[in-house]
Amino acid sequence: MPIEQRGVDTVPEAERTSGPRDLVSILLGSNLCLGVIVFGWLPVSFGLDWWASVSAVIAGTAVGTLLTAPLALVSLRTATNLSTSSGAQFGVRGRLVGSVVGLLLSLGYTALTVWIGGDAMTGVLHRLFGLPTGGISYGIVYALLAAATVIGAVYGYRVLLRLSRILAVGMTALLILGVVAYAPHFTTSALPDAGGCLLGSFWPTWLLALVAAGLSGPIAFITLLGDYTRYISPARHRPRRVLHATWLGLTAGLLVPQLFGTFTAYAARAATDYAGPLVAAAPGWYLVPLLLAASAGSVGNAGLMLYSMGLDLDAILPRASRTQATFAVAGVATVCVFAGHFAWDAQAAMTSFVLLLTAIGTPWAVITLIGFVRCRGVYDADALQVFNRRSRGGIYWYRAGWNLRAATAWALGAATGILAVSLPNYQGPLLSWTGGVDCSFLLSGVVGGLAYMALTARSWATERAAADTESTAALAES
Repeated sequence: MPIEQRGVDTVPEAERTSGPRDLVSILLGSNLCLGVIVFGWLPVSFGLDWWASVSAVIAGTAVGTLLTAPLALVSLRTATNLSTSSGAQFGVRGRLVGSVVGLLLSLGYTALTVWIGGDAMTGVLHRLFGLPTGGISYGIVYALLAAATVIGAVYGYRVLLRLSRILAVGMTALLILGVVAYAPHFTTSALPDAGGCLLGSFWPTWLLALVAAGLSGPIAFITLLGDYTRYISPARHRPRRVLHATWLGLTAGLLVPQLFGTFTAYAARAATDYAGPLVAAAPGWYLVPLLLAASAGSVGNAGLMLYSMGLDLDAILPRASRTQATFAVAGVATVCVFAGHFAWDAQAAMTSFVLLLTAIGTPWAVITLIGFVRCRGVYDADALQVFNRRSRGGIYWYRAGWNLRAATAWALGAATGILAVSLPNYQGPLLSWTGGVDCSFLLSGVVGGLAYMALTARSWATERAAADTESTAALAES
């Protein structure tokens, strides 16, 4: 299969041959990996019991999916990725906000997937063949995973889609075997080694788990969904079917692995670390299936994330090809993997990463969705590509390519989220107003959305009136 040459330019109608089933396959297959499974461990490490952990994961995933899934319809209309599509609201240069947010999200999740998958692989190889667990062994395993990931990402969407179809079946079977393997040691009680509720009491800790473990999953896709729906033709597939497929793919693709992670965390007594206890508690007959799950699943998920990173960097640097951009971000992601293993505490690093990126990314997603509703899904696809062609003008040029009102609204929302976040090593000053409860996701989205509507109310009313006048004139002529 040839390497995909297309970057963030508009996908021609003839190439838009995917459908809603493909969307479900890629969202399900790519997420059945340890990089997503490990998020189910977070509520356990926060000191919650089984039922509290499960409820936090389910509630957070449901809320996040309701917000995130409609973004899939944007690229269905524009035939390009979501960060480029956001140029309709932020300007053809201002859309770089979305590209940077997407780049950071994908970078973090790529590194996390390779990190956790590599740790599990090294542990399994140690039990099977006595492989030393020193830094050299981890480095070799990380390098092999990173190389396999790069190959899939460089070949592009079609290869990743085929891989996801295989993983959707194969990984499901491996996870079912995993439930059988770990079931004898399962418990529903909070693990004593977790040290009780992380934030001192139940509800603040439960809400932290809702955001960090549940909500963060769908939010990770705020810039990714368009990478897949740009290959779906609105002429052949109704938007409602695409939306339903997105809901199904996100819900199943996130809840299945995360709840498996929660289940195995209790069974393996994984209070302060996940990969190590997971491998140690595995019965001998499950070691080979666990090795397959850690390797194949990691390549599928990280490959998709790396593919998205290449598109986002391609959008930032139009002179670079998608392939060149993919190789560049792969190097950065690999450095982050080594830093994650040798320098960071797993729980603190994961929690801080997902909460900060959720606070920064949510207002961008809200503004993009408001713009989609306002324009009724009608975009000028050619005008969205002005920056990529290194030219000027078009209806999304605004002021020097930036819609400063949208950028200001996003900045206000992101700043509010950062000031309201509760991290292991940082407590935002707005927490005193929220009773110590992390409401960064809610506040950042609300502030960003309200600011955008307030700052653009007059210009939107003018554009709406002009559009109505043109529509009335067209009807009169006919």
